Amino acid sequence: MALADRYLPVLDAAHRGDPAALAQLLRLCQPDLRRYAQRSCLISDVDDAVQEALLVLSRRLASVRLLAAFSGWLFQVVRHECHKLARKALSSDPWDEERAEQWLASQDTAGLRIELVNALESLPPDYLQVILLRDFAEMSIAEIAGQLDITTAATKSRLHRARLMAREYLLA
Repeated sequence: MALADRYLPVLDAAHRGDPAALAQLLRLCQPDLRRYAQRSCLISDVDDAVQEALLVLSRRLASVRLLAAFSGWLFQVVRHECHKLARKALSSDPWDEERAEQWLASQDTAGLRIELVNALESLPPDYLQVILLRDFAEMSIAEIAGQLDITTAATKSRLHRARLMAREYLLA
């Protein structure tokens, strides 16, 4: 059964501009979008693709002319976001070792510590928690996942993003 068929009353009300129906539609669609994104995206891009697709849905639902085409349109949005995130990830080298080595060589120990603390403080709380548990408490991915009550895939994704964000902060 297509998304449009399962959520037709909510979809119809959201399409007419009802904000409560739109909020409910976003909640209802999220699990289906996540499953689709898991097949279409790199593992680390799933959350971002789903969030972007939900933003597009909230902004452009009124422009969907045929509600019967809603499912196809929404999955196309997710697929587009997955491809966009993959292109972005593959076009830049976040692990430019030469640049990192030059930056490290230019820092004194005290300055490096201050910069590292600033980089960690700039992280969102979920990412900070994962990076502290992994790199400072030296917990395994499975231990972190158990402690935070999330999947190992989510743990790896958060850790990867946290390290990228910290590195980007330090090398900026």
